[in-house]
Amino acid sequence: MSTWAENRRADRAADAQQRRADAAAKLDRTLTAAAAQAEQRRADQAAAADLADKRGADRKSARAESFARAAAWLSEHRVRIPIYLLALVSAVMAVPAMSSYGVGVYQALTGAALPALSDLGMWAFAFAVEVTRHRHPNRPVWALQLGVWLFAGTGAALNALHGFNRGWDVAVVMGIVSISGVVAHQIAVAAPPRSRAERDAARIARQAARKVAKVRTVAVRHAVAEIDRDGAARLVFAPGRYTLTRRHGRTRLVAAIEASDHVGDVLADEVTAWLATQDRPAGPIADAPVLTLDQPSEQRKSTRKRTTHPAPKTRTIEQLRADFAAALADPTVPMNPASAESIRKAIHCAPKAARQLRDEHQANQ
Repeated sequence: MSTWAENRRADRAADAQQRRADAAAKLDRTLTAAAAQAEQRRADQAAAADLADKRGADRKSARAESFARAAAWLSEHRVRIPIYLLALVSAVMAVPAMSSYGVGVYQALTGAALPALSDLGMWAFAFAVEVTRHRHPNRPVWALQLGVWLFAGTGAALNALHGFNRGWDVAVVMGIVSISGVVAHQIAVAAPPRSRAERDAARIARQAARKVAKVRTVAVRHAVAEIDRDGAARLVFAPGRYTLTRRHGRTRLVAAIEASDHVGDVLADEVTAWLATQDRPAGPIADAPVLTLDQPSEQRKSTRKRTTHPAPKTRTIEQLRADFAAALADPTVPMNPASAESIRKAIHCAPKAARQLRDEHQANQ
């Protein structure tokens, strides 16, 4: 009995010890889970705070960008905004008056559309001028401007007629009010003032464009047609540097003279002309003895070979004038009659004769 009782007590003690161990393990698991949940909550709260800060920074950056865009837009349109406000005030004052005047004139509601002729027409042309000048700066806008002033004049006249029944002062005020907005728009927005440098650059660009167009037109007129075996034709141009000259009422291309070639050619022509003017013997040059080495057998004498110089080929001034006239009449000859060097190259004459022909040609113009 004593052994059984002892075993029973031992079993009870072991069971109690196991229950205590299980309870401690359960408590440890509960505490660990609670700590993990608390850590997760802290991490979630930190992530939520970071996300809120990021969203706040994004909203702040978006507001700053919006303000910057608005400021840039206001800065860019700081001239347009007051002008459009002026135009709005003008329209608010003129359109209802024109509507009532139209109803009175036509004795029907259709007369209320009269502002479309007096105000809408001029503003349609005014916006067309502005858009064309900003999108297509090279296009002419004189026709659109003519439409602006025609419709503006019509609107001013109609408003003046409306106010004429109450006196000249009322007519003048209503006429000025009706077109003040579009006048300010055309002066400040549609055609803003430019600096002196911008005006000079635009004028030079227009002059260059006109000259290029004129040169291309003359080049097409002087171009040579090339036809292939199939009958297709194309124009062939002579590349080079040319200047425009006008002779006998017709514009022509004349080859430009390079400065480096001009100096060398003039020097060579001056030397040639000087040699041509020197007196030369018509007969053979006299014999001149030349010393030679003595030979043992005999002494030989060497003489200079007898040569003759042909007289230079010259043309009279009448012949040069004829050649000059023929070169002028020939469109294929690249000659500028205002340049003595160009004349000299074209008809192959002395510089003095070329200068004389140039002076005679200029005197006859």
